[in-house]
Amino acid sequence: MTPELFGFLGIVYLFALMVLRTPVALAMLITGFGGMYLLEGPRAAGAVMLTEGFSAVSSYSLIVVPMFILLGNVSSQAGFSRALYDAAFAWVGRFRGGLASASVIGCAVFSAVSGSSVATAVTLGRVALPEMRRLGYGPALSTGAIAAGGTLGFLIPPSTGFVQYAVLTEESIGRLFVAGILPGLLLTALFLVTVWLVTLRDPAAGPRGEAVALAERFRILGRAAPLLSIIVISIGGIYAGIFTPVEASGVGAGLVTLLAFVRRAITLEGFRRAVLETVKTSAMLYMVVIGANVLNPFLAVTHIPATLGEAMVGLHLGPYGTLALIILAYVVLGMFLDGLSMLVVTIPIVFPVVIQLGFDPIWFGVVAVIVIEMGMITPPVGLNVFVVKGIAEGVPMTTVFRGVFPFLIAMIVALVLIIAFPAIATLLPDTMFG
Repeated sequence: MTPELFGFLGIVYLFALMVLRTPVALAMLITGFGGMYLLEGPRAAGAVMLTEGFSAVSSYSLIVVPMFILLGNVSSQAGFSRALYDAAFAWVGRFRGGLASASVIGCAVFSAVSGSSVATAVTLGRVALPEMRRLGYGPALSTGAIAAGGTLGFLIPPSTGFVQYAVLTEESIGRLFVAGILPGLLLTALFLVTVWLVTLRDPAAGPRGEAVALAERFRILGRAAPLLSIIVISIGGIYAGIFTPVEASGVGAGLVTLLAFVRRAITLEGFRRAVLETVKTSAMLYMVVIGANVLNPFLAVTHIPATLGEAMVGLHLGPYGTLALIILAYVVLGMFLDGLSMLVVTIPIVFPVVIQLGFDPIWFGVVAVIVIEMGMITPPVGLNVFVVKGIAEGVPMTTVFRGVFPFLIAMIVALVLIIAFPAIATLLPDTMFG
Protein backbone atom coordinates (compact mmCIF):
# COMPACT_ATOMS: atom_id res chain seq x y z
CA MET A 1 0.00 0.00 0.00
CA THR A 2 1.38 3.39 -1.01
CA PRO A 3 1.79 6.14 1.62
CA GLU A 4 -0.73 8.27 -0.28
CA LEU A 5 -3.41 5.56 -0.17
CA PHE A 6 -2.64 4.95 3.50
CA GLY A 7 -3.05 8.67 4.17
CA PHE A 8 -6.36 8.77 2.31
CA LEU A 9 -7.65 5.85 4.38
CA GLY A 10 -6.46 7.67 7.51
CA ILE A 11 -8.54 10.74 6.59
CA VAL A 12 -11.57 8.53 5.93
CA TYR A 13 -11.04 6.91 9.33
CA LEU A 14 -10.74 10.35 10.94
CA PHE A 15 -14.08 11.51 9.52
CA ALA A 16 -15.68 8.19 10.44
CA LEU A 17 -14.64 8.71 14.06
CA MET A 18 -16.12 12.21 14.06
CA VAL A 19 -19.37 10.97 12.48
CA LEU A 20 -19.54 8.49 15.36
CA ARG A 21 -19.39 11.49 17.74
CA THR A 22 -15.81 10.92 18.87
CA PRO A 23 -14.46 14.24 20.20
CA VAL A 24 -12.47 15.89 17.42
CA ALA A 25 -9.29 16.14 19.52
CA LEU A 26 -9.41 12.43 20.36
CA ALA A 27 -10.21 11.51 16.74
CA MET A 28 -7.12 13.37 15.53
CA LEU A 29 -4.94 11.86 18.26
CA ILE A 30 -6.07 8.31 17.41
CA THR A 31 -5.61 8.82 13.67
CA GLY A 32 -2.27 10.60 13.94
CA PHE A 33 -0.73 8.28 16.52
CA GLY A 34 -2.19 5.11 14.96
CA GLY A 35 -1.06 6.12 11.47
CA MET A 36 2.48 6.88 12.61
CA TYR A 37 2.55 3.63 14.58
CA LEU A 38 1.63 1.57 11.51
CA LEU A 39 3.86 3.48 9.09
CA GLU A 40 6.93 4.33 11.17
CA GLY A 41 6.71 2.07 14.21
CA PRO A 42 6.01 2.60 17.93
CA ARG A 43 9.19 4.58 18.60
CA ALA A 44 8.37 7.26 16.00
CA ALA A 45 4.70 7.37 17.06
CA GLY A 46 5.66 7.84 20.71
CA ALA A 47 8.16 10.55 19.82
CA VAL A 48 5.53 12.44 17.83
CA MET A 49 3.01 12.17 20.65
CA LEU A 50 5.47 13.50 23.25
CA THR A 51 7.33 16.18 21.30
CA GLU A 52 4.42 17.55 19.29
CA GLY A 53 2.05 17.45 22.25
CA PHE A 54 4.49 19.34 24.45
CA SER A 55 5.43 21.92 21.81
CA ALA A 56 1.74 22.57 21.11
CA VAL A 57 0.72 23.44 24.66
CA SER A 58 3.97 25.20 25.57
CA SER A 59 3.51 27.81 22.84
CA TYR A 60 3.64 31.27 24.43
CA SER A 61 1.23 32.72 21.86
CA LEU A 62 -1.53 30.33 22.96
CA ILE A 63 -1.87 32.17 26.27
CA VAL A 64 -4.25 34.55 24.49
CA VAL A 65 -6.85 31.76 24.39
CA PRO A 66 -7.53 31.33 28.15
CA MET A 67 -7.02 35.05 28.86
CA PHE A 68 -9.56 36.30 26.33
CA ILE A 69 -11.98 33.51 27.28
CA LEU A 70 -11.66 34.60 30.92
CA LEU A 71 -12.32 38.20 29.85
CA GLY A 72 -15.54 37.13 28.15
CA ASN A 73 -16.69 34.85 30.97
CA VAL A 74 -16.14 37.48 33.68
CA SER A 75 -17.97 40.06 31.54
CA SER A 76 -20.89 37.68 31.18
CA GLN A 77 -21.03 36.79 34.89
CA ALA A 78 -20.82 40.47 35.86
CA GLY A 79 -23.70 41.42 33.57
CA PHE A 80 -21.60 43.73 31.39
CA SER A 81 -23.07 42.13 28.26
CA ARG A 82 -26.50 43.45 29.32
CA ALA A 83 -25.09 46.98 29.46
CA LEU A 84 -23.73 46.61 25.92
CA TYR A 85 -27.11 45.46 24.64
CA ASP A 86 -29.01 48.22 26.46
CA ALA A 87 -26.68 50.84 25.01
CA ALA A 88 -27.13 49.53 21.48
CA PHE A 89 -30.92 49.38 21.88
CA ALA A 90 -31.06 52.93 23.26
CA TRP A 91 -29.50 54.24 20.05
CA VAL A 92 -31.15 52.08 17.36
CA GLY A 93 -34.26 50.63 19.07
CA ARG A 94 -36.58 53.31 17.75
CA PHE A 95 -36.04 52.15 14.17
CA ARG A 96 -37.95 49.30 12.55
CA GLY A 97 -36.19 46.08 13.52
CA GLY A 98 -34.23 48.08 16.11
CA LEU A 99 -34.05 45.27 18.66
CA ALA A 100 -32.63 42.88 16.05
CA SER A 101 -30.15 45.56 14.96
CA ALA A 102 -29.20 46.16 18.59
CA SER A 103 -28.61 42.41 18.96
CA VAL A 104 -26.25 42.42 15.96
CA ILE A 105 -24.37 45.45 17.31
CA GLY A 106 -24.24 43.88 20.77
CA CYS A 107 -22.86 40.66 19.27
CA ALA A 108 -20.22 42.62 17.33
CA VAL A 109 -19.04 44.47 20.46
CA PHE A 110 -19.17 41.41 22.71
CA SER A 111 -17.16 39.52 20.07
CA ALA A 112 -14.31 41.90 20.87
CA VAL A 113 -14.44 40.48 24.39
CA SER A 114 -15.25 36.78 24.05
CA GLY A 115 -13.63 35.63 20.77
CA SER A 116 -16.17 32.80 20.61
CA SER A 117 -19.24 32.48 18.38
CA VAL A 118 -21.11 30.18 20.74
CA ALA A 119 -20.38 32.33 23.81
CA THR A 120 -21.52 35.44 21.93
CA ALA A 121 -24.76 33.82 20.74
CA VAL A 122 -25.61 32.41 24.18
CA THR A 123 -24.77 35.57 26.13
CA LEU A 124 -26.61 38.05 23.90
CA GLY A 125 -29.40 35.56 23.14
CA ARG A 126 -30.33 35.25 26.81
CA VAL A 127 -30.60 39.03 27.03
CA ALA A 128 -32.18 39.89 23.65
CA LEU A 129 -34.59 37.04 22.84
CA PRO A 130 -36.98 37.65 25.79
CA GLU A 131 -37.09 41.37 24.91
CA MET A 132 -37.84 40.67 21.25
CA ARG A 133 -40.54 38.19 22.22
CA ARG A 134 -42.07 40.78 24.57
CA LEU A 135 -42.24 43.40 21.81
CA GLY A 136 -43.80 41.00 19.30
CA TYR A 137 -40.85 40.33 17.02
CA GLY A 138 -41.18 37.49 14.53
CA PRO A 139 -39.38 34.38 15.83
CA ALA A 140 -37.49 33.92 12.55
CA LEU A 141 -35.92 37.38 12.60
CA SER A 142 -35.16 37.38 16.34
CA THR A 143 -33.47 33.97 16.37
CA GLY A 144 -31.80 34.53 13.00
CA ALA A 145 -30.25 37.82 14.12
CA ILE A 146 -28.78 36.20 17.26
CA ALA A 147 -27.50 33.06 15.48
CA ALA A 148 -25.91 35.09 12.68
CA GLY A 149 -24.66 37.85 14.97
CA GLY A 150 -22.98 35.22 17.12
CA THR A 151 -20.80 34.15 14.18
CA LEU A 152 -19.05 37.52 14.43
CA GLY A 153 -17.25 36.08 17.47
CA PHE A 154 -15.20 33.89 15.13
CA LEU A 155 -14.13 36.85 12.95
CA ILE A 156 -13.88 40.00 15.07
CA PRO A 157 -10.68 39.92 17.15
CA PRO A 158 -9.80 38.44 19.54
CA SER A 159 -10.92 35.40 17.57
CA THR A 160 -10.15 31.85 18.67
CA GLY A 161 -10.44 30.94 14.97
CA PHE A 162 -7.56 33.27 14.11
CA VAL A 163 -5.50 31.95 17.02
CA GLN A 164 -5.95 28.36 15.82
CA TYR A 165 -5.19 29.37 12.22
CA ALA A 166 -2.02 31.15 13.38
CA VAL A 167 -0.88 28.11 15.36
CA LEU A 168 -1.51 25.76 12.43
CA THR A 169 0.15 27.97 9.80
CA GLU A 170 2.77 29.77 11.94
CA GLU A 171 1.40 33.14 10.85
CA SER A 172 1.31 36.24 13.08
CA ILE A 173 -1.63 36.37 15.51
CA GLY A 174 -1.35 40.15 15.61
CA ARG A 175 -1.58 40.47 11.81
CA LEU A 176 -4.58 38.14 11.74
CA PHE A 177 -6.34 40.06 14.50
CA VAL A 178 -5.84 43.32 12.62
CA ALA A 179 -6.92 41.70 9.35
CA GLY A 180 -10.27 40.80 10.92
CA ILE A 181 -11.26 44.41 11.73
CA LEU A 182 -12.54 45.68 8.37
CA PRO A 183 -14.16 42.36 7.34
CA GLY A 184 -15.84 42.24 10.77
CA LEU A 185 -17.19 45.77 10.37
CA LEU A 186 -18.28 44.98 6.81
CA LEU A 187 -20.15 41.86 7.89
CA THR A 188 -21.77 43.73 10.79
CA ALA A 189 -22.97 46.44 8.38
CA LEU A 190 -24.34 43.82 5.98
CA PHE A 191 -26.21 42.15 8.84
CA LEU A 192 -27.78 45.50 9.75
CA VAL A 193 -28.80 46.00 6.11
CA THR A 194 -30.29 42.49 6.18
CA VAL A 195 -32.42 43.36 9.22
CA TRP A 196 -33.62 46.50 7.43
CA LEU A 197 -34.52 44.56 4.26
CA VAL A 198 -36.36 41.84 6.22
CA THR A 199 -38.43 44.40 8.13
CA LEU A 200 -39.01 46.41 4.94
CA ARG A 201 -40.56 43.32 3.39
CA ASP A 202 -42.45 42.35 6.57
CA PRO A 203 -42.85 45.27 9.01
CA ALA A 204 -44.59 43.02 11.56
CA ALA A 205 -41.39 40.95 11.90
CA GLY A 206 -39.60 43.82 13.65
CA PRO A 207 -41.82 46.56 15.12
CA ARG A 208 -40.28 49.82 16.26
CA GLY A 209 -39.35 50.30 19.90
CA GLU A 210 -39.93 53.37 22.01
CA ALA A 211 -37.72 56.37 21.30
CA VAL A 212 -35.20 57.21 24.03
CA ALA A 213 -34.31 60.82 24.83
CA LEU A 214 -30.80 61.90 23.83
CA ALA A 215 -29.71 62.53 27.42
CA GLU A 216 -30.96 59.10 28.47
CA ARG A 217 -29.12 57.49 25.56
CA PHE A 218 -25.83 58.96 26.75
CA ARG A 219 -26.58 57.90 30.33
CA ILE A 220 -27.18 54.30 29.23
CA LEU A 221 -24.07 54.42 27.06
CA GLY A 222 -22.16 55.56 30.13
CA ARG A 223 -23.06 52.30 31.90
CA ALA A 224 -21.36 50.38 29.10
CA ALA A 225 -18.39 52.77 28.90
CA PRO A 226 -16.10 50.89 31.36
CA LEU A 227 -16.24 47.66 29.36
CA LEU A 228 -15.94 49.56 26.08
CA SER A 229 -12.86 51.27 27.53
CA ILE A 230 -11.29 47.93 28.38
CA ILE A 231 -11.93 46.74 24.81
CA VAL A 232 -10.30 49.91 23.46
CA ILE A 233 -7.31 49.54 25.79
CA SER A 234 -6.65 45.82 25.23
CA ILE A 235 -7.55 45.43 21.55
CA GLY A 236 -6.57 49.00 20.62
CA GLY A 237 -3.23 48.45 22.31
CA ILE A 238 -2.48 45.69 19.80
CA TYR A 239 -3.29 47.94 16.85
CA ALA A 240 -1.24 50.82 18.30
CA GLY A 241 1.76 48.54 18.85
CA ILE A 242 1.70 49.06 22.63
CA PHE A 243 0.88 45.43 23.47
CA THR A 244 1.51 42.12 21.86
CA PRO A 245 -1.66 40.00 21.55
CA VAL A 246 -0.55 37.95 24.58
CA GLU A 247 0.05 41.05 26.70
CA ALA A 248 -3.26 42.56 25.56
CA SER A 249 -5.14 39.45 26.61
CA GLY A 250 -3.64 39.59 30.09
CA VAL A 251 -4.33 43.33 30.42
CA GLY A 252 -7.93 42.87 29.28
CA ALA A 253 -8.64 39.94 31.59
CA GLY A 254 -7.03 41.71 34.54
CA LEU A 255 -8.88 45.00 33.97
CA VAL A 256 -12.32 43.41 33.52
CA THR A 257 -11.84 41.30 36.67
CA LEU A 258 -10.76 44.38 38.64
CA LEU A 259 -13.71 46.35 37.25
CA ALA A 260 -16.17 43.60 38.15
CA PHE A 261 -15.00 43.45 41.77
CA VAL A 262 -14.65 47.22 42.22
CA ARG A 263 -18.21 47.75 41.00
CA ARG A 264 -19.39 44.72 43.04
CA ALA A 265 -20.91 43.34 39.85
CA ILE A 266 -19.62 39.84 40.53
CA THR A 267 -19.46 37.61 43.58
CA LEU A 268 -16.68 35.21 44.49
CA GLU A 269 -18.98 32.36 43.43
CA GLY A 270 -19.62 34.06 40.09
CA PHE A 271 -15.89 34.54 39.58
CA ARG A 272 -15.29 30.89 40.46
CA ARG A 273 -17.83 29.87 37.80
CA ALA A 274 -16.15 32.14 35.25
CA VAL A 275 -12.72 30.64 35.99
CA LEU A 276 -14.07 27.08 35.90
CA GLU A 277 -15.77 27.69 32.56
CA THR A 278 -12.54 29.22 31.24
CA VAL A 279 -10.54 26.17 32.31
CA LYS A 280 -13.02 23.80 30.64
CA THR A 281 -13.11 25.71 27.36
CA SER A 282 -9.34 26.27 27.29
CA ALA A 283 -8.65 22.60 27.99
CA MET A 284 -10.89 21.64 25.08
CA LEU A 285 -9.11 24.05 22.73
CA TYR A 286 -5.67 22.95 23.89
CA MET A 287 -6.61 19.32 23.30
CA VAL A 288 -7.68 20.22 19.76
CA VAL A 289 -4.29 21.88 19.19
CA ILE A 290 -2.47 18.79 20.51
CA GLY A 291 -4.57 16.55 18.27
CA ALA A 292 -3.83 18.68 15.22
CA ASN A 293 -0.09 18.67 15.99
CA VAL A 294 -0.08 14.88 16.25
CA LEU A 295 -2.14 14.45 13.07
CA ASN A 296 0.01 16.79 10.94
CA PRO A 297 3.21 14.64 10.96
CA PHE A 298 1.14 11.66 9.84
CA LEU A 299 -0.28 13.68 6.93
CA ALA A 300 3.23 14.86 6.04
CA VAL A 301 4.63 11.32 6.01
CA THR A 302 1.84 10.16 3.69
CA HIS A 303 2.39 13.16 1.35
CA ILE A 304 -1.34 13.93 1.36
CA PRO A 305 -0.98 17.75 1.30
CA ALA A 306 1.53 17.65 -1.55
CA THR A 307 -0.49 15.08 -3.51
CA LEU A 308 -3.71 17.03 -3.07
CA GLY A 309 -1.96 20.23 -4.12
CA GLU A 310 -0.63 18.61 -7.28
CA ALA A 311 -4.07 17.19 -8.07
CA MET A 312 -5.75 20.60 -7.68
CA VAL A 313 -3.12 22.34 -9.78
CA GLY A 314 -3.42 19.54 -12.34
CA LEU A 315 -7.08 20.42 -12.88
CA HIS A 316 -5.89 23.67 -14.52
CA LEU A 317 -8.69 25.68 -12.92
CA GLY A 318 -6.44 28.65 -12.28
CA PRO A 319 -5.88 30.26 -8.87
CA TYR A 320 -9.44 31.50 -8.38
CA GLY A 321 -11.00 28.35 -9.82
CA THR A 322 -8.99 26.30 -7.32
CA LEU A 323 -9.97 28.71 -4.56
CA ALA A 324 -13.63 28.26 -5.50
CA LEU A 325 -13.14 24.48 -5.25
CA ILE A 326 -11.63 24.85 -1.77
CA ILE A 327 -14.48 27.11 -0.66
CA LEU A 328 -17.05 24.65 -2.03
CA ALA A 329 -15.38 21.86 -0.03
CA TYR A 330 -15.56 24.03 3.09
CA VAL A 331 -19.25 24.72 2.53
CA VAL A 332 -19.99 21.00 2.20
CA LEU A 333 -17.89 20.11 5.27
CA GLY A 334 -19.57 22.92 7.19
CA MET A 335 -22.87 21.07 6.88
CA PHE A 336 -21.48 18.26 9.02
CA LEU A 337 -18.56 19.57 11.12
CA ASP A 338 -18.33 22.39 13.63
CA GLY A 339 -16.10 25.33 12.73
CA LEU A 340 -13.11 24.52 14.93
CA SER A 341 -13.01 20.89 13.80
CA MET A 342 -13.12 21.94 10.16
CA LEU A 343 -10.33 24.44 10.68
CA VAL A 344 -7.85 22.11 12.36
CA VAL A 345 -8.56 19.20 10.00
CA THR A 346 -8.44 21.07 6.68
CA ILE A 347 -5.87 23.86 7.08
CA PRO A 348 -2.82 21.51 7.10
CA ILE A 349 -4.11 20.08 3.81
CA VAL A 350 -5.26 23.19 1.91
CA PHE A 351 -2.77 25.76 3.23
CA PRO A 352 0.18 24.50 1.11
CA VAL A 353 -2.08 24.66 -1.94
CA VAL A 354 -3.08 28.24 -1.14
CA ILE A 355 0.57 29.30 -0.78
CA GLN A 356 1.49 27.51 -4.00
CA LEU A 357 -1.23 29.45 -5.82
CA GLY A 358 0.29 32.72 -4.61
CA PHE A 359 -2.49 33.88 -2.29
CA ASP A 360 -1.73 35.99 0.78
CA PRO A 361 -1.89 33.65 3.82
CA ILE A 362 -3.38 36.38 6.04
CA TRP A 363 -6.07 37.12 3.46
CA PHE A 364 -6.87 33.42 3.12
CA GLY A 365 -7.18 33.19 6.90
CA VAL A 366 -9.98 35.77 6.77
CA VAL A 367 -11.66 33.97 3.84
CA ALA A 368 -11.43 30.60 5.60
CA VAL A 369 -12.88 32.00 8.84
CA ILE A 370 -15.84 33.58 7.02
CA VAL A 371 -16.61 30.33 5.17
CA ILE A 372 -16.37 28.45 8.47
CA GLU A 373 -18.73 31.04 9.99
CA MET A 374 -21.21 30.18 7.25
CA GLY A 375 -21.06 26.56 8.35
CA MET A 376 -22.14 27.64 11.84
CA ILE A 377 -25.59 28.64 10.53
CA THR A 378 -26.14 26.13 7.71
CA PRO A 379 -28.08 22.85 8.05
CA PRO A 380 -27.91 20.12 9.14
CA VAL A 381 -25.34 20.92 11.89
CA GLY A 382 -25.37 24.74 12.20
CA LEU A 383 -23.88 24.88 15.72
CA ASN A 384 -25.07 28.43 16.40
CA VAL A 385 -28.56 27.50 15.25
CA PHE A 386 -28.70 24.65 17.77
CA VAL A 387 -27.39 26.96 20.50
CA VAL A 388 -30.05 29.61 19.80
CA LYS A 389 -32.74 26.94 19.53
CA GLY A 390 -31.77 25.82 23.03
CA ILE A 391 -32.49 29.24 24.52
CA ALA A 392 -35.48 30.15 22.29
CA GLU A 393 -38.26 28.16 23.90
CA GLY A 394 -41.03 26.99 21.60
CA VAL A 395 -39.34 28.06 18.34
CA PRO A 396 -39.06 25.19 15.81
CA MET A 397 -35.64 24.45 14.31
CA THR A 398 -37.01 25.11 10.81
CA THR A 399 -38.00 28.63 11.89
CA VAL A 400 -34.48 29.37 13.13
CA PHE A 401 -32.94 28.11 9.87
CA ARG A 402 -35.45 30.21 7.92
CA GLY A 403 -34.44 33.21 9.99
CA VAL A 404 -30.70 32.82 9.33
CA PHE A 405 -31.10 32.38 5.56
CA PRO A 406 -31.07 36.14 4.73
CA PHE A 407 -27.99 36.56 6.93
CA LEU A 408 -26.33 33.68 5.11
CA ILE A 409 -26.83 35.62 1.86
CA ALA A 410 -25.17 38.62 3.54
CA MET A 411 -22.17 36.45 4.45
CA ILE A 412 -21.86 35.29 0.84
CA VAL A 413 -21.90 38.94 -0.30
CA ALA A 414 -19.14 39.75 2.24
CA LEU A 415 -17.08 36.79 1.03
CA VAL A 416 -17.41 37.84 -2.62
CA LEU A 417 -16.38 41.42 -1.76
CA ILE A 418 -13.30 40.26 0.17
CA ILE A 419 -12.26 37.98 -2.68
CA ALA A 420 -12.84 40.72 -5.25
CA PHE A 421 -11.13 43.37 -3.10
CA PRO A 422 -8.43 41.64 -1.01
CA ALA A 423 -7.38 44.99 0.49
CA ILE A 424 -10.42 44.79 2.77
CA ALA A 425 -8.50 42.13 4.70
CA THR A 426 -4.90 43.10 3.96
CA LEU A 427 -4.90 46.92 4.13
CA LEU A 428 -4.65 47.31 7.90
CA PRO A 429 -2.06 44.56 8.58
CA ASP A 430 0.10 45.72 5.65
CA THR A 431 -0.11 49.33 6.86
CA MET A 432 0.46 48.66 10.54
CA PHE A 433 3.01 45.85 10.32
CA GLY A 434 4.74 46.93 7.11
